[in-house]
Amino acid sequence: MPRTRTTPLTATATLLLTTTLYAPAAHADDTPSVPPGTEATATAPVKVDPNDPDLKLPEGATLAEPKVLDIKSVVEDQSGDERREDTNADVKFALQAEVLFGKDSAKLSADARARINAIAQEIKKQNATRIRVFGFTDNLGSSAHGDVLSKQRANAVQDALDQDLNDPNITFEVRGYGEQYPIASNTTEEGRRKNRRVEVTFPRGES
Repeated sequence: MPRTRTTPLTATATLLLTTTLYAPAAHADDTPSVPPGTEATATAPVKVDPNDPDLKLPEGATLAEPKVLDIKSVVEDQSGDERREDTNADVKFALQAEVLFGKDSAKLSADARARINAIAQEIKKQNATRIRVFGFTDNLGSSAHGDVLSKQRANAVQDALDQDLNDPNITFEVRGYGEQYPIASNTTEEGRRKNRRVEVTFPRGES
């Protein structure tokens, strides 16, 4: 009985077919992330002078290369409607959409004005002149609708801040990211509620 020979071409095709059949299934990455340009920085709050005579070092010892840790403080109110994040370089306020707007709306509510005014007062306190206002939604509905709604909501918050600050030297960066950059899982309503938000970020203590 003649033996069947497998040519290199047949063997290659078989290998490709096997690889295709057993390729791992793709899955969505639900890891919280941050928009470009808003990543945490490690700016030192103070400068250390290695020659300062007040530094007490053993005789012959020297300081190692400085290593600055980025320290973040996060405070969230009891209802979870508002969150403040402080780092060495920036202050960020995140307001959930439900406390600012009606459902599927970009019109500010009466309660929203007081919350935005409080943020404006903090901006004045920090003497900030560069402010980012970013809008976000959850992953329900179409991505295109989320992009438009999140930008409209960011515009509304920026307009209210501009009125409260009344400072021509302030520059705003306003964007709508839609369902991009979630801070919680979109698999639960609690997570989606956190993701429906407007963030206001500005530098700390800018002169």
